[in-house]
Amino acid sequence: MDTMFPNPSSRPAQRTGLAAMPALALAGSLMAAGAAGAADLMEIERPPTFLALDQNLWVVTVTATVQATPSFPGSNEYTAIGYPSISIAKAGTPRRFSSPDDGISVSLYDSPLFNAGLTAEYVPGRYYGDNRRDLFGLRDAQFAIEPGVFVEYYPTQWLRARAELRHGIFGHHGFVGSLGADVIQPFDRWQVSVGPRFNFGDASFARRYFGVQPFEAALNGTLTPFRPDSYVTVGALGAATYTFDERWAATGYVGYNRIVGSSADSPLVRRQFGSQNQYTFGVKVNYSFTTQPWF
Repeated sequence: MDTMFPNPSSRPAQRTGLAAMPALALAGSLMAAGAAGAADLMEIERPPTFLALDQNLWVVTVTATVQATPSFPGSNEYTAIGYPSISIAKAGTPRRFSSPDDGISVSLYDSPLFNAGLTAEYVPGRYYGDNRRDLFGLRDAQFAIEPGVFVEYYPTQWLRARAELRHGIFGHHGFVGSLGADVIQPFDRWQVSVGPRFNFGDASFARRYFGVQPFEAALNGTLTPFRPDSYVTVGALGAATYTFDERWAATGYVGYNRIVGSSADSPLVRRQFGSQNQYTFGVKVNYSFTTQPWF
């Protein structure tokens, strides 16, 4: 009997084992799918390269800028200038917005709402060699370096307000400044910004670049004496930046300023070689890399 009919208890055990195999296979498939999904999620949530770096590293950004700008303040002719700049930040530090017409700046205080520090601007000079016929008899107004201070305010992530106050130390010795705001909007790899500009200068600046002394007018023969009391421009600037990757980015921009107030009546602006409308066109390229701290 035992040989012909095996122990009944062994049959249920065999059936239970066979039924469990599909369930185990299904569970294994679900676990594999879950692991794959988790791997995909980890891949999606991986931070940008620079954010994943050692926080003790520096990110150095070298910028090359080429722009067309009026040959001298108030000129209707343009000249091309190029210059480099550099910025340094700790790896992982969010990069601040920077407009192409910002002065070269060093931040001394930085918070989510405010940023403040030192800045400097360059002002092209006016030289007799630029226009020997129309500028005959006028003294050269040499180029100027304008060191100063700046402050920025971010009421929201998409809006920045900036003010600069500077003082000339070479070509002129007056006070100048600028006020501006930028609406900042990212689109995938693009970042677009646009905003108004207001620039001003005191009488010392205005007379240096827009004034005509009586003896200069007499030597020139076609200009009349002029003594402005201020320098003011109003305008706007727009820029578009395309980021290729974490290392390369390029920006194109165009700016417009119109000279108003007493400087707008200068014969250096009203004559055919001058203009109230001052344009700026430029391109800049950024290259970023990481390095160990230099000091």
